[in-house]
Amino acid sequence: MAQKLSLQQWIAQAEEKNLTFARFCLQRQATDMETTEAALLARMEALLPVMRDSVQAGLRGQRSIGGLVGGDAVKMEAFRAGNPDKSVVGPVLSEAITMALAVGEANASMGRIVAAPTAGSSGVLPAVLFALGKSHGLSDRQLGEGLLVAGAIGMVVASRATLSGAAGGCQAECGAAAAMAAGAAVDLCGGRPAQVGEAVAMALKNMLGLVCDPVAGLVEVPCVKRNAGAAAQALVAAEMALAGIKSVIPVDEVIDAMGSVGAALPATLRETARGGLAETPTGREWAKKLFAGEGKGKDASR
Repeated sequence: MAQKLSLQQWIAQAEEKNLTFARFCLQRQATDMETTEAALLARMEALLPVMRDSVQAGLRGQRSIGGLVGGDAVKMEAFRAGNPDKSVVGPVLSEAITMALAVGEANASMGRIVAAPTAGSSGVLPAVLFALGKSHGLSDRQLGEGLLVAGAIGMVVASRATLSGAAGGCQAECGAAAAMAAGAAVDLCGGRPAQVGEAVAMALKNMLGLVCDPVAGLVEVPCVKRNAGAAAQALVAAEMALAGIKSVIPVDEVIDAMGSVGAALPATLRETARGGLAETPTGREWAKKLFAGEGKGKDASR
């Protein structure tokens, strides 16, 4: 069995070397991949235009293939622009919600996205990165470093648990995305490596047990709105970590717990569209309407 990666070990090494976690990840991954740090950062920065385009695609109001979602990002953008005084959550989270919905809708309409870590959770990371980028005046180089941090976190989650909704429920997709975004957010806001780990632990804890129950088997409902919820969890966890709040359970153990919970979930709640919201009367009616004669579960693996 391959040895599991340890985020705690990486964080301890970064702290020992007095490096930011982004700098540690850059040095480590450049060595592992036998490339230069500049080339690695350039690869990360090259993903940003794709992410930005996916936000813009969603803001054009595209409808999904199944027709269950589309246009909600436009509504959020209009609300933000026309009613700033009515915002409940403030400008950063409101913008993150908008972008998470936009990318989720772009994915549901088969648009081009960056799977981070999966297509179904692709709205979380760009939402958090771009919302913070705007509010904190971050450069593309800094956002590229944020992607490096997020990628390292995703590698550990994949090593110790899973990133697959079919294997671990939505906690493994949107939960992992929230953890990745939370860690990146802390690093981008000047947090220490140890605080990155606390944010990852708290974000994933708050998503623990989340089932994967796509209505009609499509990555539309509840997937798109869950991206917005996961972006919010990421920002909440990052805020707590930057304030010095710690997770009682160490981050590696939280990731292991997510893997255990995922393995314990019944198959009906792991992307099969045979439980949860997919089995509500309305969910069944949508499946019947969309796939009459074709059975359920279509497109559930995308």
